[in-house]
Amino acid sequence: MKSSPFRTTIFSGATALLLLLPSAPAQDLNVYRGTQVSPQVERIYERGLQYLVATQTEEGAFPGNYGSEPATAAMAMMAMFAHGDDPNHGPYAKSIKRSLEYILKNADEKTGYIGRSMYNHGFATLGLAEAYGAVQDERIAPVLKKAVELILSSQEKNRFKAWRYSPEAQDADSSVSAACFVALIAARNAGLRVPDNAIDGALKFFTDCQSPSGGGIGYTPGSGSHGGNATTAIGVAAFAYARRKDQPTFVKAFAALKKNSEGGGSSYPFYGEYYASQALFQSDVKEWEKWHDQRVQQLVESQNEDGSWEGSLGAPLSTSFGLLSIALTYRYLPIYER
Repeated sequence: MKSSPFRTTIFSGATALLLLLPSAPAQDLNVYRGTQVSPQVERIYERGLQYLVATQTEEGAFPGNYGSEPATAAMAMMAMFAHGDDPNHGPYAKSIKRSLEYILKNADEKTGYIGRSMYNHGFATLGLAEAYGAVQDERIAPVLKKAVELILSSQEKNRFKAWRYSPEAQDADSSVSAACFVALIAARNAGLRVPDNAIDGALKFFTDCQSPSGGGIGYTPGSGSHGGNATTAIGVAAFAYARRKDQPTFVKAFAALKKNSEGGGSSYPFYGEYYASQALFQSDVKEWEKWHDQRVQQLVESQNEDGSWEGSLGAPLSTSFGLLSIALTYRYLPIYER
């Protein structure tokens, strides 16, 4: 596994903390730091990144379906961050800068709203939170602060204390809410103020979406398990990121997820797997390892000659989600820390 200044920066603070703690079994350090990345994973990951670099426009957008959305630029940037190269001087620094420029360009200076939907806004805010402190650009902090404030104000106005397609929406669904919730977790990890009641409100919404019988998380309250494994994975990941794995909602949802952990179960391929990888890794590393091996084989068999993967979300966004679904093997994004 190659080293870089970016990787050293991410691990330095956590490593110092580990030195102050009682000694832990070796496998715990492996879970945190990761083990040697297989040549197979590195090969398909590099090919995917090269596709993203080759198809990105000078302004930072991508071609095809959803290519002009800031969320696509953010997820492509996240996939590059997750590989661990120096974002300021490494081989993907230029593409990262283009993605960042595109996100900043699409942020409303007054409201902080990024893009044309809360999907866009949530994923773009997540990208900014992961870039904050890693990329040398003083413009990130004020835009990130406004973006977080908009997520919080939108939640406060929402009767479900969650999110839907617009900042003013009064209904909510677990999919849009996941994009906004994970952005809040990443922002809080980066040092921004995120009130506990914002986390609590969102988790209550995911609980309200849980099926009383099967334990799966649905798309909306009272929808049963409608949404499949993807929304169940979303709920599991949310509780795990909030460090609430002792809660009944998590326990039941994780049990439901394990029953059908092969694939994301989503009508949008690559999106469901993106959350399934996070949910399983945060919940049970052994379960994630089994799932990860299967997922890698799926991606090996379906990767196009140009390094992309096709999906209903468009090749650039599908490729980004595909890469991120196996990126946990690198252990370099702060949001992925256990």
